[in-house]
Amino acid sequence: MRYASTYDTNGDPVVAEVQGDLLVPLAGLTELGPFTTAQVLAAAERRTTDAFPAADADLRPVVPNPAKVICVGLNYKAHIEETGRSDSDYPVLFPKFASSLAGPYAALDLPGESTEIDYEGELTVVIGAPGRRISEADAQAHVLGYTVANDVSMRDYQYKTHQWMQGKAWDECTPVGPYLVTADEVDITAQAISTTVNGQKVQESTISLLIFSIPRLISTISEFTELRTGDLILTGTPSGVGHRRKPPLYLKSGDVVTVEVTGVGALRNTIV
Repeated sequence: MRYASTYDTNGDPVVAEVQGDLLVPLAGLTELGPFTTAQVLAAAERRTTDAFPAADADLRPVVPNPAKVICVGLNYKAHIEETGRSDSDYPVLFPKFASSLAGPYAALDLPGESTEIDYEGELTVVIGAPGRRISEADAQAHVLGYTVANDVSMRDYQYKTHQWMQGKAWDECTPVGPYLVTADEVDITAQAISTTVNGQKVQESTISLLIFSIPRLISTISEFTELRTGDLILTGTPSGVGHRRKPPLYLKSGDVVTVEVTGVGALRNTIV
């Protein structure tokens, strides 16, 4: 199944199921998050008489208020090589906040303080069941589904220190969506990921090339913090980021950035 956090035709927040070209609101649910387990979503009444065209939807971040947003750096070998860094036996991890998130088609009002604004297309995992110290063997049972993100990065701020947070956690600069695709709907390791800027492809890879697999990431993260329903894990970006190009390719006003994961969906955001 595919689900969205959106607004209905009255402007009220709802969770909707994607049925063809329509979004069908689920009774009693206002957003995907801590209380929308697979069981809750499956059991909710479908308000079919209130369905509305998906093309007209005002989509929110697919999980608007996650308890945790955990991001992974340097998780594709080609990206490690373009940065000049070395491989590691442990994933690079850093946080974002719910306030960092933006809608999948939102205009991104990026900060005037930064002159090195970069794109990073990423597959995102949505946690569906809480857990601590989850084994890799059990990790898939904690996945509700998948979505897409653009880990927009302010490189000049990122490299002010050895920690990355100040370059990664700007408010309303990380689009996530458009839909949650449940794990049973897609063989995620068989999918491809790509990013385009103004129609030019700048990133392309396959999910199978993740260095740290989704089960490994869930197991590693849950060692030090409980993962909760609705938490997001951004799994890392492929090579081709603007900061490592010669000359660099930084985002500017008017640029249109699309990130797509086959079988999952595509974001499309205009820079303003």
